Amino acid sequence: MANKINSGDSRTRSSVSIFIVAGLCCFFYLLGAWQRSGFGKGDSIALEMTRNGAECNILPNLNFETHHSGEAVDESESKKVFKPCHHRYTDYTPCQDQRRAMTFPRENMIYRERHCVPQEEKLHCLIPAPKGYVTPFPWPKSRDYVPFANAPYKSLTVEKAIQNWIQYEGNVFRFPGGGTQFPQGADAYIDQLASVIPIKNGTVRTALDTGCGVASWGAYLWKRNVIAMSFAPRDSHEAQVQFALERGVPAVIGVLGTIKMPYPSKAFDMAHCSRCLIPWGANDGIYMKEVDRVLRPGGYWVLSGPPIHWKNNYKAWQRPKEELQEEQRKIEEIAKLLCWKKISEKGEIAIWQKSKHADSCRGVRDDSQATFCKVADADDVWYSA
Repeated sequence: MANKINSGDSRTRSSVSIFIVAGLCCFFYLLGAWQRSGFGKGDSIALEMTRNGAECNILPNLNFETHHSGEAVDESESKKVFKPCHHRYTDYTPCQDQRRAMTFPRENMIYRERHCVPQEEKLHCLIPAPKGYVTPFPWPKSRDYVPFANAPYKSLTVEKAIQNWIQYEGNVFRFPGGGTQFPQGADAYIDQLASVIPIKNGTVRTALDTGCGVASWGAYLWKRNVIAMSFAPRDSHEAQVQFALERGVPAVIGVLGTIKMPYPSKAFDMAHCSRCLIPWGANDGIYMKEVDRVLRPGGYWVLSGPPIHWKNNYKAWQRPKEELQEEQRKIEEIAKLLCWKKISEKGEIAIWQKSKHADSCRGVRDDSQATFCKVADADDVWYSA
């Protein structure tokens, strides 16, 4: 009985297989007939090419010529080889030549601004690195150490010795993190600011350091997730920002003078001046107004050093107390016109906060002294007066 059942199943499977094979044969026969009929475009072209002896004239509009209109350039003729400049140009900075700068007026720091030479006076050689220059240390070691050969200038180690800016140790410079206003270190100084300014919670993400020196303030803000742009003028003995760049801190040679800072409006959450020697109250407060332009609504401005706390420090600063008092009075007056609110003054550190609605605040004031430049685009500031 079992054998009969098995034989029946075998006949059934054989019938199904024969049916599938017959179906496939019919399908491919019909497919071939359809292609020969010309309805299959690709195959019809192939058939037509075969009938015409495989001559490629079926589609006469095809063009296989190059579509590039330029001519081949001989690279050997286009290359220009620039030789290294004389070693006396090691510390040369384009548009910041010290000898040329001294020929410009000194008022409003004009001589510290960019002054590029005419085309015929431009150098056509490569600025040489200092002798013995080596690859800078990787971050975070670079924050604290720079090879002496990369910036071989010792004057700051003498001039700023007691202020903990920079120390010379063998073949390296060491940066203890100090500054004129924070000899105990930038970390402790930033902690003071963080007790008033919400740095920890991410409210402050970008900062501007004016008159930065070797940029220790910006260097120590990195670990607090704040990116600082630092700038300072080129001093007569060296460019201090070169130390900042060797440390891996963003910095540029620059000055607050007659030209706007090269940053768009409302770009920074915090601006900072630590004894940066900028005359904030001069020229109708033009420098504070420029800080106001790049400071976002609700941003913070920090001023530490003269004239803050002048009553206790005028002797140490070797300046008349009446002069310092008037300087602070002007700063307070301009801050009020800008709708900045002083939120802290402790020791030699004062902090203002820009109003979140500064434009509407100024609109309701009737102060003839409050003058602001009218510009079509506040972000179009590259070397603009």
